[in-house]
Amino acid sequence: MFPIFTQPGRYLLTVALMVSLVFPGVGSADTLRIFAAASLKTALDQFVEQFETETGQEVRIAYGGSSSLARQISLGAPADIFISANANWMDYLQEKGLLVEGTRRDLFSNHLVIASHEREGKLASLEALSSRLGGRRLAMAQTDAVPAGIYGKAALQAAGVWEDVKSQVVQTDNVRSALTLISTGAAPFGVVYGSDVQIEPRVSVAFLIPSDLHPLIVYPIAALQSSPLADSFLTSIAAPSAQELFQSFGFPPPGGVDD
Repeated sequence: MFPIFTQPGRYLLTVALMVSLVFPGVGSADTLRIFAAASLKTALDQFVEQFETETGQEVRIAYGGSSSLARQISLGAPADIFISANANWMDYLQEKGLLVEGTRRDLFSNHLVIASHEREGKLASLEALSSRLGGRRLAMAQTDAVPAGIYGKAALQAAGVWEDVKSQVVQTDNVRSALTLISTGAAPFGVVYGSDVQIEPRVSVAFLIPSDLHPLIVYPIAALQSSPLADSFLTSIAAPSAQELFQSFGFPPPGGVDD
């Protein structure tokens, strides 16, 4: 495989340094601190803007790969709410006793796609991917840690094409970074979410990956600290109006994905 594109020395940061980098000047009781999967950024930013307007409270969000965020939380990085792009990393925190009991719930789902740069066009099938790459790169989030990469590897293995393309995979530390490689033409194809393609005009869906080829995509949310502000956010993001907003950005409700 090609080298993994990650933030240098990320795992060498102390907890104190992570705190200052992620949330400088934290400590206000009126600030809600959220760690969220990178794929949610466009939709969640819009929702949070509305939430801040309605409540008058400040929200700070740290985006990244779910695996990296979960590890930071487990090391003591301050956060009130975590939104993961798969259940396993939420399970990881729950097993450590870091979730507020009774606050975990599944919020959204997503589609997994082969995305292509605007010059490349459609794929007839997953089996055609290797020949269309022609030795070029396939962009994916980390296949052993980041949910989009885990789902993508599972789908390519199930389709019987992983062995043909794995040496051409260039891995990134989150799915939005993989999207950037595709949008700039650094990689002609990549595995991302359908919601990612919606926000990048230079990228299109080359192939919609059948959902039965990979584990169920689900975005769970949970509180890490108990507070009235956290409770208010959890209630607001689960409301029908919020669900409608996220669905418009490509995040259907759990179980709402149709191939």
